Amino acid sequence: MADGNERPLEGFGVGIDPGHNGRNWTDPSYIDRLVWNGHNDETCDTTGTASDAGYTESLYNWNVAVMLRDRLKNAGARVVMTRHANDGIGPCVTKRAEILDRAHVDVAIDIHADGGPPGGRGFAVLVPVKGFENAKVIRSSYRFAREVRSAFVNRTPMPISDYYGKDGIVPRNDLAGLNLTTVPKVLIECGNMRNATDASLLVTRRFQEQAARALLLAIENFLRSEHPRRSHAHL
Repeated sequence: MADGNERPLEGFGVGIDPGHNGRNWTDPSYIDRLVWNGHNDETCDTTGTASDAGYTESLYNWNVAVMLRDRLKNAGARVVMTRHANDGIGPCVTKRAEILDRAHVDVAIDIHADGGPPGGRGFAVLVPVKGFENAKVIRSSYRFAREVRSAFVNRTPMPISDYYGKDGIVPRNDLAGLNLTTVPKVLIECGNMRNATDASLLVTRRFQEQAARALLLAIENFLRSEHPRRSHAHL
């Protein structure tokens, strides 16, 4: 990782999609409309979940995205965000995919927290399934998923999900962000906001910073592995 004297991500583009938006709940006619995600109809967006105490997923996603954005910029990366505040509506999931695809980033991360069963704990990394615009980035997305899983295990106190996926990996073919991507991309559910123990971590700045640092490490390791010549030039 960068130590302040290095810019290991100079020349790389990284996309960040902070799931949902803080005022989605104010315009159901907009976020509930159906869009085509390459496989089936999906709603434009949702409000996201929240902890029992009312801490919203959209705010969690936004906080981690900003922390990650700043760290990536410090490491020299060109960062593309799909939204630029947490007090708006949308954009639709299809538009988010389009923003990152058109920006020609080298890798992208969708940041979320789950609304799973109250008795379930842990994070999961969602990966694309071949058969859509994503055909050329399936293998690289899986490699990125393994870096994200490893970084979260080693750099945060959040365990691998005990209720979702297998060993922390979940293939999904019904999400626009994964179906329509033309760059290596995964979606991370950073924990279960409906579980009291997970929520007690997710709402804290300390955990959010841990999550951002873990994602930075995963991105650096992935890009170093995928593009060794480009990475070496900036070390």
